[in-house]
Amino acid sequence: MIVLTGGAGFIGSCFLGKLNEEGIDDIIVVDDLDGSGKWRNLLGKRFLDYFQKDDFLRMLEGHKLPKPGSVVHMGACSSTTLTDAAYFIKNNYEYSKTLAEWALTQKASFLYASSAATYGDGSSGYSDSDENTPRLRPLNMYGYSKQLFDSWVLDNGLADKVTGLRFFNVFGPNEYHKAEMMSVICRAFPRVRDEGRISLFKSYRKDYADGEQKRDFVYVKDAVDVMYSCFCDPGRTGIFNLGTGRARSWNDLARAMFAAMGKEPVIEYMEMPESLREKYQYFTQADMTRLKKAGCDLKFRSLEESIKDYAGYLQKGEYL
Repeated sequence: MIVLTGGAGFIGSCFLGKLNEEGIDDIIVVDDLDGSGKWRNLLGKRFLDYFQKDDFLRMLEGHKLPKPGSVVHMGACSSTTLTDAAYFIKNNYEYSKTLAEWALTQKASFLYASSAATYGDGSSGYSDSDENTPRLRPLNMYGYSKQLFDSWVLDNGLADKVTGLRFFNVFGPNEYHKAEMMSVICRAFPRVRDEGRISLFKSYRKDYADGEQKRDFVYVKDAVDVMYSCFCDPGRTGIFNLGTGRARSWNDLARAMFAAMGKEPVIEYMEMPESLREKYQYFTQADMTRLKKAGCDLKFRSLEESIKDYAGYLQKGEYL
């Protein structure tokens, strides 16, 4: 039996679909279904049962759950603008510790989601070496909650017993419920389709022109392929980056969107809210050396290929 937290969320539901594709459906899905509409991500998926996250935690603590073979922990608050530190500690850090301890006690494999938000402004680089983790300075509470758990794993000597994946900028189908946390591709699609225009943030650093801020954009289909590879090899333990290893600019992304929709690019640059200016990442790029050496050397789609594929889902309102 597999426990999948965050199974109705963006990446979690796509991974659930991947498991189903591979003929796996002995899965308990855990999430926090609310008014966001993310329940639609579960439509057509196969699983044994579903529990709200708080109910699941009570069952876990009351020893009322069957023994799992694997725990895949994708559930977390991923908002980069929420400032409620106590909520992040309880929801992201303490919940993760409880699940990890339970999985290890049950001798189950434990695969969890970390984040590139741990790298902050990138001044300490993007190496996923264990030695680099304490040096990182996240720019928001979300990133800090993920760094806290990564550090807990390392400090307790668990890096050879669990697998963590630091997701970079993941985009693709099933993110429709994420409101302001949707990717720019998903959020900007209606305007590109209807008006033939897109707005990107201006740059506030002299070394980056407007729209030339760069991120490591990774398509969710590639992300879940990496997840499945790690899931199938529970001996591949440690904390690894999950990105393409190639940073691309927001201008590149915008041009790829227009190309996918057969339109000439019209890119506008808008002011960035002051609340974001000190917390904005101007460059991210995953160092993928460690994961490749660990035996996971999958080929990633290009940004252009990924956006073309995603546009097909957006045009039809389809889910993965």
